[in-house]
Amino acid sequence: MYIYYNPNPQNNLVGDCVIRAIAKVTGQSWEQTYIKVALQGLTMHDMPSSNSVWGAYLAGQGFKRHVIPNTCPDCYTVKDFCADYPQGAYILATGTHVIAVVDGDYYDTWNSGDEVPIYFFKEG
Repeated sequence: MYIYYNPNPQNNLVGDCVIRAIAKVTGQSWEQTYIKVALQGLTMHDMPSSNSVWGAYLAGQGFKRHVIPNTCPDCYTVKDFCADYPQGAYILATGTHVIAVVDGDYYDTWNSGDEVPIYFFKEG
């Protein structure tokens, strides 16, 4: 189920989906998450929103990346993922967006349930 979630202190709705999703799944504040991911970007000389930067940050925090099988590349959605993974906390990545999933619910600033995830991160 979709649940509106926006921890951004200015209620911005664009450009910080990575920070929002990581904040939700890790329980950190938006500010804490932004600083930590930005520092990762600084050490890598790249932007915090770069997949390699936030992926490296998550890997350093004990998260593992998993690829979603390409059995139905255009029909497996965020909603489907939530139904298949009703327990646990995940960070889903599409080609252009990042979404937090916790216990079968997806948290975002808009209803992204029809987006197609490519891979996800799970702690442990």
